[in-house]
Amino acid sequence: MAEEADKDVKARKEREKNELYALDISGVEWHSAPGTEEHEERVEIAYLPEGAVAMRSSLDPDTVLRYTEAEWRAFVLGARDGEFDLEPAPHNGGPATL
Repeated sequence: MAEEADKDVKARKEREKNELYALDISGVEWHSAPGTEEHEERVEIAYLPEGAVAMRSSLDPDTVLRYTEAEWRAFVLGARDGEFDLEPAPHNGGPATL
């Protein structure tokens, strides 16, 4: 029974991802961090329907990654918690800063 539920979840996630990548995003408004200049390398995001988000690099605007609301939420919460810090934070086993 758990195996069947796992298959259903995987199928739903695959369907959501296919629908997300089928969206025409040619007219979306791209946002970057405040204070960045047009000529600077930066990450840009665009808000899509149903809480989804598209992300690209300003150096390669034709390569766009798309995330469902759940994926984006997990990423943002992880970033806030320091999961993606380049150096381990004190709460993740890194040295404490004075």
